[in-house]
Amino acid sequence: MLRGFHTATAGMISQQRRMEMLSNNLSNSNTPGYKADQSSLRAFPEILLKKMEQPTIPTTKPIAFSQNQPIGGLHTGVYLQEVAPKHTQGDMRQTSNQTDLAILNQALPEGASIFFTVENQDGTLRYTRNGNFAIDQQGYLTTNNGLFILDDNNNRIQLQSENFELQQDGTILENGTFNTRIGIALAPDANALTRDSNGLYLLNNGEALPTAINNPGTAFQVLQGHIERSNVDTAQTMTDMTAAYRAFEANQKVIQAYDMSMQKAANEIGRIN
Repeated sequence: MLRGFHTATAGMISQQRRMEMLSNNLSNSNTPGYKADQSSLRAFPEILLKKMEQPTIPTTKPIAFSQNQPIGGLHTGVYLQEVAPKHTQGDMRQTSNQTDLAILNQALPEGASIFFTVENQDGTLRYTRNGNFAIDQQGYLTTNNGLFILDDNNNRIQLQSENFELQQDGTILENGTFNTRIGIALAPDANALTRDSNGLYLLNNGEALPTAINNPGTAFQVLQGHIERSNVDTAQTMTDMTAAYRAFEANQKVIQAYDMSMQKAANEIGRIN
């Protein structure tokens, strides 16, 4: 019975963490470039129960020997194994803002994704799909929280004004003259990235991603005056939240039933009338 308490509690904890993940997805459903987290639940290792006994052979001098009789398997609960972003393409929304940029995936290797390259405050590289950019007082192209956007040589992009033209291959023109080419990085395995704050990603080992420009098997377009919307499916997320709540509630009722059984055993079993 005590093992049942642990099993039901593990189920409640995993569903609570799943609910937190889904709530975070829902709160970011309008964040440009946000990639919804998805979770996987896994059972704890199964335990094989055996009955230990000592049968006795009825001989002149009885002989006892140990014997293990298999009873069956027992699962000890479930846990939230991992939470990972789903790097699928979000819908495009036209904003007519010259500094809003979006990456449109056309052809990518399986499991890969591409990103804008960003310089973090400590000088290290970060990657984002949120193209809601701006131009600071010095004319540098930045994220909405002031981080510098980098070109294909990992240099900061400085512009004369917002009246620049971005071609679909990422080339930036000012007054018809070439300025630079925005940096687009390729993550061959998007699941190897770690989510950072403000919609940024980085590699676990801190290394730089290779460029997606002229990379075989990779094709994309960079759209000006558009942003990529979050890929959160709000209707499905609400459905998953309801399912998680019901699973949490079911485990809660199991614990209540065990508690009532323990109370009955403590108060009634063995009572001397």
